[in-house]
Amino acid sequence: MLPAHPVVAVIGTGSMGGVYAGFFAEAGTTVIAIDTWAEHVAAINENGLRLSGVSGDRVISGITASTDIHTARDADLFIIATKASGVADAARSIAAMAKPSQLVLTIQNGLGAADRIAAHLPVDQVLLGVAEGFGASIVEPGHIHHNNMRQIRIGEINGGITPRLTAVETLWQAAGFKATAFADINQLIWEKYICNVMLSAPCTVFDCNVGELFANPEWKAIAMGAMLEAYHLGIAKGISFSFDDPIAYATAFAEAMPKANPSMRLDHMAGRRSEIDAINGMVPALGQDMNIPTPYNQVLSAEVRRREDAF
Repeated sequence: MLPAHPVVAVIGTGSMGGVYAGFFAEAGTTVIAIDTWAEHVAAINENGLRLSGVSGDRVISGITASTDIHTARDADLFIIATKASGVADAARSIAAMAKPSQLVLTIQNGLGAADRIAAHLPVDQVLLGVAEGFGASIVEPGHIHHNNMRQIRIGEINGGITPRLTAVETLWQAAGFKATAFADINQLIWEKYICNVMLSAPCTVFDCNVGELFANPEWKAIAMGAMLEAYHLGIAKGISFSFDDPIAYATAFAEAMPKANPSMRLDHMAGRRSEIDAINGMVPALGQDMNIPTPYNQVLSAEVRRREDAF
């Protein structure tokens, strides 16, 4: 369980993590923001964190920012909001200083975060989260912009609703998020995952936003093919999707945010490597293990990696 006034450490305060840190601090929670980008950390400490977008444009003060994760050693809740490639390092650092009473909530795109954390931390300290419909980006050091605020979903790795899960749900809700605890978080991870697969590599390869992707019949067909490969893998793994028509579900997801750019495309626009291995690249990896062909994602992932080799 969390104490009455918990200290929250956000590990990775880029686009999404910055939104989390800002809302928690604005609600009166003590927040420690950890990030490797020294200029970003300095801007938050000197000027506060600026949030702009759907919830207004303001500067939030009172956040303690640092590049040293040990600054957060006494946090009650660690929220890992790094990219997928940073999860293992964050978990390893937390494990070296964490007490059994401290909780870790990881919120990433793609698949595999639970496995990366479980290699370093006891599963009974870890919760999984899914962020849906935020569309956040970094404008400049100390300034995060977000276009939408749909939902935060959280759950236990092994399922069920527990008192600590309910306490974390309440904490997020008190900070102004639409947050919901779910008994089967893996279902929700997969439901978001197939949408990420549909949009991430296709928008990156065709250099377009979501609306432009769906306006082009040829591009849209490729995106749908990639999504369906991921969906059929989920079915083969026994995931209980909440819908019977994946095309209708994924289409509704995309049509709700036509101007959005997936984080993978934003990474390429900034000359950064993406989370390709945890998103589209995970589909052919799972497909090989399960002897299920995944040509759409194999080609899309290869092209994304080819471009990243030039960075």
